[in-house]
Amino acid sequence: MNKRLSILMGVLLILIGGLALAANIVLPWWAPEFWRWGSWQLWPLLVVGVGLLFTVSPLLVRGKRGLGGLYIPGVPILVTGGILLFTSMFDAWDAWTWLWPLEVLGVALGFLAAAIYIRAIWLLLPAFLIGANGLIFLFCALTGRWDTWAVLWAFEPLALGLAFLIINVKQRSKGLFIAGVIMCVLAALSLMGMSALFPGWLLINMVGAATLVLAGLLIIVFNVVRRSPQPEQVEAEAPAEPIHVVAEAEPVSAEDEAEQVDVAVEAEQIDVETEAEQIDVVAEAE
Repeated sequence: MNKRLSILMGVLLILIGGLALAANIVLPWWAPEFWRWGSWQLWPLLVVGVGLLFTVSPLLVRGKRGLGGLYIPGVPILVTGGILLFTSMFDAWDAWTWLWPLEVLGVALGFLAAAIYIRAIWLLLPAFLIGANGLIFLFCALTGRWDTWAVLWAFEPLALGLAFLIINVKQRSKGLFIAGVIMCVLAALSLMGMSALFPGWLLINMVGAATLVLAGLLIIVFNVVRRSPQPEQVEAEAPAEPIHVVAEAEPVSAEDEAEQVDVAVEAEQIDVETEAEQIDVVAEAE
């Protein structure tokens, strides 16, 4: 186990044990004052501490990307502790009726943080899908309009389509791009069609239309970038011209140069001797 992680766990255990020990010693003497002050309402801090243990551990241990998976349970636990602390401090337990979708968003945020830390781009799929559901849940919980699921469900394929398009930026896959565009188009058509059944949903209709425009722009940009010839491709496709290959002289070392000089000297000596013999032959003939 990493040294920093061990120290963090040790400090956390000391804090929990110290609080428990102090409670056993102090509460028998100061129980009335303790309850009167309402300090017992701080018990959700234990849940917050567990969430911090999960979320801080990957930051303390460098070089181990697998620990990024701790964000998936850590962030929801941290969000749950925050909601519990709020409702406990203000005695507003009924707030859970409209705050609970934050836990769904916490799960989505945990997947997103894990995807960034581990560098696992495919974790964006559950992050976007769960996040879209969390936002829909939060909207319905705050407004009480649960009947809007008849229209808002179309945001789920829209979230998946956007996730595919973002993943395609890194993976450079034609299949991912086509799948993302198809999901966005289907979601846009669903939003426009379902919103027609509910008068007054102009905003949803506008979102669907804007999604169609965005999908069209993405298709145009993708095809322009994909089909634009690169300079190297243009040169390769150009007709080949006759090329005169000129043999380049290989670099000659000093020893080779000396041998060449000796050969040249010997050749000159042979030529001189040959000329002398020819002169002697001519002289004898005369």
